[in-house]
Order: sequence, then C-alpha cells, then structure tokens
Amino acid sequence: MASELHDLSLAQLSDLIAARTLSPVELVDALIRRVEDFDAQTRAFITPTFELARRQARAAEAEIAAGPRRGPLHGIPFGLKDIYDTRGILTSGHSRVFIDRTPREDATTVSKLYDAGAVLLGKLATHEMAHAGPSFDLPWPPARNPWSLERFTGGSSSGSGAAVAAGMVPVALGSDTGGSIRGPASLCGVVGLMPTFGLVSRTGVITNSYTFDHCGPLARTVEDCALVLQALAGHDASDPGSVQRAIPSYRDALGDDLRGLKIGVLRHHWDADIPASDDVRRAMDAALDVLRRLGATLEECRVRPLGEYFDAKIIIAESEIFSVHHTNLIARPKDFGADFRSRVLPSVLFTAQDYVHATRERRRMQLEMRPLFERFDAFVTAGMGEAPRLSDYRSVSFWQKPSLLTAWNVTGQPVIALPNGVGANGLPLGIQILGRPFGETTILRIGHAYERATDWHTRRPRLVRGATAPEVTPPPVLSGGADQVDGETRDLCVKAARRAGIPLDDLMLTQLLEGAPYALGMVRRLRRDA
Repeated sequence: MASELHDLSLAQLSDLIAARTLSPVELVDALIRRVEDFDAQTRAFITPTFELARRQARAAEAEIAAGPRRGPLHGIPFGLKDIYDTRGILTSGHSRVFIDRTPREDATTVSKLYDAGAVLLGKLATHEMAHAGPSFDLPWPPARNPWSLERFTGGSSSGSGAAVAAGMVPVALGSDTGGSIRGPASLCGVVGLMPTFGLVSRTGVITNSYTFDHCGPLARTVEDCALVLQALAGHDASDPGSVQRAIPSYRDALGDDLRGLKIGVLRHHWDADIPASDDVRRAMDAALDVLRRLGATLEECRVRPLGEYFDAKIIIAESEIFSVHHTNLIARPKDFGADFRSRVLPSVLFTAQDYVHATRERRRMQLEMRPLFERFDAFVTAGMGEAPRLSDYRSVSFWQKPSLLTAWNVTGQPVIALPNGVGANGLPLGIQILGRPFGETTILRIGHAYERATDWHTRRPRLVRGATAPEVTPPPVLSGGADQVDGETRDLCVKAARRAGIPLDDLMLTQLLEGAPYALGMVRRLRRDA
C-alpha cells in the first residue's frame, strides 16, 4: 500500500486512517521516503521536519487507538510555505535576510492544524518573502514544476504547489496576495483555495501586504480544501483583518449537481484583457459545457478590465511591502535577492497621495461588485496557461502586464483554482471559480461537482526516482530597459530613493530605472477625483 499512498487525496487517506487500515506512522514514513527519493528534482523543501513528524504521527496513532479521532485531519501530514511561523523551527521567507529567524510561537493557522491532529512534514520553498519571482541567488534554489522540471511552478507558494503535485504531502498551506495560491495550483495541476479576506487568520505569517494577504490550502481535490478550511476558518482577535462570522460545514456543502445556480462568465478576461492561447480557450469552453450539463445557468458578464485592478493593487501592495522591509532595505539591501529588489525598488516612486487614491479606487471596485453578487451566485474565469520555462523569466515582467489572478485580491472575495485541461505540451491548465464574500460553500460545491464530472484532478506528473533537477540557466537580472529612461525620470528615481533612505549602487539604480516607467504609468492612470 505504501507505494501508492502518495497518489491518494487527503480525504482518501483520512478514510483509511479512520478505518484503521492505515496508521499515521505508516503514512508519514511513506511520504518521508517520497521526499527523500524525489525532492532533489523538485526542490520543494527548505526544512524537512521528519523527526517531529514521526513523533506527531506516533502520538496521533496512540490517541486514535485509545479513543475517538479528533477529526479528518488527525494523523494527516502537511507542509508549510516557509512564511508560517513554527516554534523552534527556522522560518526564513526563503531569504538570506531571515536565514537565522527561529520563531518562539506558532502561527495561528499552524496551531489550528496541530489542534486538528495534523502532522508537519516540513517547511516549503517560496519566492523570497512571498513576493519575488524564481531566484537563483538565494540560500535555497527555486522549486521546480513536477510536470516539467525546467519550468515555473507559479508563485509565490512555489514549494507548496510542487510538493502537493509531486505527492510529497497531501496538503500544504500557501498564501495569496496577488495569485500566490492560485498560480501554483494552476501551473502544477492541483487545487488551491483563496478564502475570503478575513476568514483565515494571518497572525504569525510573514507579511507581504496588510491589505491583500490571504492564507489558504493547496491540495489534491476540492474536498480536501474543504476539510482543511474547516480547521483553519474562524475569528482571531490578534489579526486586525480577521472577521467574526459563523462557520458553516464546508464538506456538507459538496454535491454532484449545480441546479439552481447562476454563474457569471468573465470571458473578456481571457478573450480581450489577456488574450489566451487556443488551448486555454478550448479548455475553458469545455469546462463551461460541463457546468451547463451539471445544471448551472451560465451568462456572460463584465467587470473592469484587469489592468485597472492591477494598477490599484500594485500601488497599494508594493507600498506596503516596501514599508514591511524598509529597515533591511536601508541597512542590508544586497542580502535580498536581485529579483526582490527589482520588484520593490520602483515603489519608492509611489507617494502617500498615490496610496490614498489607490485605496479609494479599491473601495470603488469592491462596491461595483455588489450588483453582480445580487445577479449571480458565482463567477468563472480562466486560470493560467501552460507553465513557462524558468530561463524565460524576467524580473521586469512583474511591472509590465496585469494578471488573470490579481483582481480578486482587490475585491477580497473567495476563489478556488482547479485543473481543467492540459496544453499541447502536456502541462496543466486551470480554471478559477469566484464566489460572493464568504461564499466558500458555493464555490466548493461548484468545484467539487466539476471534479466529479471530469478527471483532470486525477492526473499525476511522472518523476524518476533518485533523479536530480536539470540544470537551468538563471535568467538575467536586467532586461536592458534602463537605457531608454529619460533624464527627468532618472533624476526623479534618484531623489525618491534618497528620500526613502535607500543606498543605490549602479545595479540597484538600474533595477529601479527598469521598473520606473511602468510604476509611473500606473500613477498617471490612477483616478484622482473625489
């Protein structure tokens, strides 16, 4: 049985433990072997916690044998994106800046999983501080996509997506500030849930953005995400963004049909805003046909162009992450990776006025959704296309174009991403299902019914036991765009960095200059009326 355990969902493993045909110790040992055999190629783990996992598994086994089980997570191994505080265990943010950071307390979400009886198998790779892209100049290498090891996992929950897809853990926690749960879910062919803002505590999680950070699971199936959300959801007085709200039974909401539901189709996202490949279009059309057959009523609708959400989000979020890391950016800027600096440095060009106007625009965007929430029970849009090659990544691309994922961080509503096909290269494609605020039961119902009617979630990547990750040429730090920046913009960048206290050498100035035209373009497009 052990050789097949890695292919099972959390719910299936939980049923075996409940039936006492599988012990938590047996499961942990099987997954440890899986990590030892395959993580040299996926690079998903930063800090394995195998001895802790064995102790927790033995304790779970004894407790289950002696009395009733705590619940469906009792004895289930999990992984943590390495931004979740773990008492006495390195929590690095995948950064040299936090290379010796060992918290004294667990994050609230970690404590909740421990209380549910779950077993920590290890801390997982992330993009630096849950923000930058895949970087080769950090203490740990970037995670690799198990479907094609020279390709991107999506980010920033890169190790979480890779570890679940590779069968090393049945579930991992990620975070989502601009798509960081849903991107890896889409590119790695797993399921990722971004809950409504405020439903899951962020206490004890390294901050990216005070306004947009969400915490949630990546897992094999929608049902798995429902089980984990049940353990995570709830008010936390120590998180200023946490909301006090009755928590329903998420698993009980799952079903096989969608009769009575009206779903808005945001086709303009993948037809016009970010024109998708033919493979993505076909996969989306096929998925919409499945939803219709399951009984849902579908109708096309529109929201703002994705670029408008992106502008507001970037101005707010980049201002906030600059504030979070301001002290270290002044004192030790070169301890951050080059990609992190390329993303963060242009935010010195944003003013307090820009931040306020972007915040007001965000509020208008949220209010604009209310009539749509009255018309529709949920919405669908495309996920990401096939994973690009790591060597094709460019830092400045973060500033250049909007994303299919970011708008829903701005609105704060729940989104689940799940696989809905494969592209010409055999790599996963994804769909996003969006709900009303605190409408997790509805999107879980839709996603589960879709899964039951398709088999995309059952497909697994093929890995070679004992292999290592292929060599990848690290992408260049610079893209050459700084040469096109005029003198006035250059002077503005130098003055803004000086005002922020950031010491610029030639490389950092060039990184700032490459992103500056895009940052200033966002400022110019921002609505500023009352």
